[in-house]
Amino acid sequence: MKIAVVSNYALSLINFRGELIKTLVEARHRVITLAPEAGFESELVAIGAEYRQIPLQRTGTNPAKDMVTVYALTKLLRKMHPDIVLSYSIKPIIYGSLAASFATISDVYSMITGLGYIFTGDSAKQRILYRLVYPLYKLALSKNRVLFFLNPDDLKLFRRLKLVNSNTKQVLLNGEGVNLSDFAYSPPPTEPISFLLMARLIWDKGIGEYVEAARNLKSRYPKVSFKLLGPFDSNPAAIRPAGVERWGKEGIIEYLGETKDVRPYLASASVYVLPSYREGTPRSVLEAMSMGRPIITTDAPGCRETVRDGVNGFLVPAKDAAALEKAMERFILNRELIPEFGLASRRIAEERYDVHKVNKVIMEAMGL
Repeated sequence: MKIAVVSNYALSLINFRGELIKTLVEARHRVITLAPEAGFESELVAIGAEYRQIPLQRTGTNPAKDMVTVYALTKLLRKMHPDIVLSYSIKPIIYGSLAASFATISDVYSMITGLGYIFTGDSAKQRILYRLVYPLYKLALSKNRVLFFLNPDDLKLFRRLKLVNSNTKQVLLNGEGVNLSDFAYSPPPTEPISFLLMARLIWDKGIGEYVEAARNLKSRYPKVSFKLLGPFDSNPAAIRPAGVERWGKEGIIEYLGETKDVRPYLASASVYVLPSYREGTPRSVLEAMSMGRPIITTDAPGCRETVRDGVNGFLVPAKDAAALEKAMERFILNRELIPEFGLASRRIAEERYDVHKVNKVIMEAMGL
């Protein structure tokens, strides 16, 4: 079959959907990926896919430009006429589903990988955008045969908000999965102890709380390091480079920049931290678990499912720097927990988050 995969970020097609694309290609399906950036064709061809660039603004809120996206996607889908359209993240889901409908493609599927900016705050701008986007989102989701959810909280919320109806099948996944072979177990170092947070640099990832906790702990444990890895972002909640530079000059945070391969950074970390306010299911946490790292994350949707509190890590309330600091200090004072919890993380990853098991569920739901 010919399958179009619509994304708002080309790199995510490789990092997040790469294993699914490989599985589809191995099953002799033709996969055509669509995203707004240039320069990724060779990397996607290397995993067996084709690539088409589309005019889509990942974080923009200009209705005229969004109409251009819908028109261009509709025109492209009519020309390609894929058997299946699979979209993920809010803009591709809305515009991909609507364009597929306009192009008379009935096999439409979407993966809810998170709620997006308009659902995660209560500012005046977010309330206005919510009122504008809600009817579009509801209409777009009604065009889907199946919706994939990465955590039960998002599924419950979409049902409560009446964004989904009984005509569309809803499938709950164990996150996006992780390749257990690529992210092989390695013993976590305990001397010196280092904490790592990997994320796009936006405040909603809990980076402010991480910095505050690190500042307090650094004053008491100067040999402990606190590292931050990830790209700057154009999201309205983005952290400015000047702020990150200031943390570095204070000697609190070691900023590692961004990378295509996170494994060396995970291998050198003792404990992985993600104090995010909400996630679909955090891929970075699954990668850290697969490599045998204890996890500190929030008791928030998408995050809480990854940690068995006191077994492979600790759960803390979102937006609570003091609780985060206390959880991090427990590993500093009880470093024997690090390898013990790390092994538990690996076991849980093997039980629940094997990407091959997740992909099998996706393909069965899509009739592939």
